[in-house]
Amino acid sequence: MEKVKSYWKCPEVQDDIMSFAEDYKLFLDRSKTERMAVSEIERIAKEAGYKNLEDVEELKKGDRVYVNNKGKSMMLFDIGEDPEKGMAIIASHIDSPRLDVKPNPLYEEENVALLKTHYYGGIKKYQWTSIPLAIHGVMFKKDGTKVDIHIGSDPEDPIFTITDLLPHLSKSQNKKSLAEGIIGEKLNVLVGHKPGEEDVKEALLALLKEKYDVEEDDFSVSELEVVPAFSARDLGFDRSMIAGYGQDDRVCSYASLRAFIDGKDRGRTCVAIFADKEEIGSVGNTSMSANYFKNALGEVLHAMGNDHHLAINRALANSYVLSADVTAALDPNYPEVMDKLNAARLGEGVCLMKYTGARGKSGTSDANAEFLAELRKKFEEDDIIWQVGEMGKVDEGGGGTVAYILAETGAEVVDLGTALFSMHAPYEVASKADIYSTYKAYASFLTMK
Repeated sequence: MEKVKSYWKCPEVQDDIMSFAEDYKLFLDRSKTERMAVSEIERIAKEAGYKNLEDVEELKKGDRVYVNNKGKSMMLFDIGEDPEKGMAIIASHIDSPRLDVKPNPLYEEENVALLKTHYYGGIKKYQWTSIPLAIHGVMFKKDGTKVDIHIGSDPEDPIFTITDLLPHLSKSQNKKSLAEGIIGEKLNVLVGHKPGEEDVKEALLALLKEKYDVEEDDFSVSELEVVPAFSARDLGFDRSMIAGYGQDDRVCSYASLRAFIDGKDRGRTCVAIFADKEEIGSVGNTSMSANYFKNALGEVLHAMGNDHHLAINRALANSYVLSADVTAALDPNYPEVMDKLNAARLGEGVCLMKYTGARGKSGTSDANAEFLAELRKKFEEDDIIWQVGEMGKVDEGGGGTVAYILAETGAEVVDLGTALFSMHAPYEVASKADIYSTYKAYASFLTMK
């Protein structure tokens, strides 16, 4: 009997697919930045009974705790067997390509006020013009007070945009490459136009002072992110897909979160990591390269009565890890960049990638075949629909994940995530069947012996 290639072919789970997608869309809309994602994950975790590790002195099997790292990365621990025997770890990231507001951003020119930005991660700059934008983040006043900024995502809010050149006057622009048609220093966000007694900028600063009690100097100690203002929506006549910002990598983040929330008593100690800064190479103290995960694991072991100096190393080396990140689906508009025999297809399940990286496997961990065989056996036991793939032809390019960082611990690591259309665009596309498959696969992985 031929193996079923898609959950769309399984009538018994159609309602589950659609229900899961509705919850996921809410998560996307509430998690447009890494700070917002951490807040939402923490809220959901608390409702599920997770406690802050800082408030716990002792841990035993069955306990559930979380660690919030600087409000920008997050970890969940489901305590099972002795972590030294090996854990089941799912590591995703919650940052996405965007525009960051510069430290000295606000200026006025030709009767309009604009904010200068610095793009974050791999974007196609032209995709960020002439679309509705929102601003989310934090600012700090001189007295140290933190001010949360959220403007543009609520239907009642004003939005922002980056203007583009009209086609009637774009003769010179049209001759340039896609990469050069819009340059980084022209990604300036239009934020105001109405002058006060003096000019537009001064009027805008007065408005910010009135509404948020912040001043121009406070921009220099802020973290403000410019992201698409539109909400996640069903896509297609049949509502089979989701279009939304930040699905790389919040689709895998949400699937792993739900897999943790929905299951208990799995055997191994299980860990979910929601990391920051993956899109810029996993650098910085909230990224997967930082020591916060090892530090948190040390605190968990201590709370379990294990202070052996080798415990952390042993726990990691004996672990199974999923690098939960997305890949590119074979797009019928651009088939030439893919090896069709080794490409992920939309709707055919979560994609297992033995390696990621670029060209000669640069920046990859390259999973061991023994681990892949164990994972395949487990997925077959649990009737998981999945596929294998790699991101594009060998010479075409590629991209990395956090897999190589976790592999440095000696753990068995492989990439497993959802295939997308338009990855890194302001509006990415995923199949609801694949989102559900990702969730089911992660839940299965967490019960591996």
